[in-house]
Amino acid sequence: MKNTRLALLILLLIGFSTLANAQKAPSKTLAFVLGSWEMQTPKGKLVEQWIKNPDQTLRGKSFRINAKGDSTLTETLQIRKIGKDIFYCSKVNGQNEGKEVCFKLISTKDLTYVFENQTHDFPQRIVYQDKGKKEMLAWIEGELNGKSRKSEFNYKRQ
Repeated sequence: MKNTRLALLILLLIGFSTLANAQKAPSKTLAFVLGSWEMQTPKGKLVEQWIKNPDQTLRGKSFRINAKGDSTLTETLQIRKIGKDIFYCSKVNGQNEGKEVCFKLISTKDLTYVFENQTHDFPQRIVYQDKGKKEMLAWIEGELNGKSRKSEFNYKRQ
């Protein structure tokens, strides 16, 4: 019984430590997103590009490239500290009256980073998973009109 409690305590401390480290330095913890990523779709490509700003925030943009090679910016992104917490903030073209929507980092387990905003219509969660140097999995999920929804983005490094 004592060993079980001790093991549970150690696991909890490791979990809190990992989240605390992520809260300190988003540019280091989430550095795997840096660079250019693409995903082929039937209509063309989705591209996500990330850079590190001098202030240690991460800035990104997402755009679509159609079969003709024309690109359309779909959203601008930022991962930054607000107060003591880390947030993923997005401005999606044609949505939210051009205003930024932010999602708080709530979990950093198993190289998976979960950002959440329960008050947003959809999605309520944005997740990034580090799959190594050449792959990254991202997804959005939540409820829309009372139904659970999830969209995955399997990116390959360009």
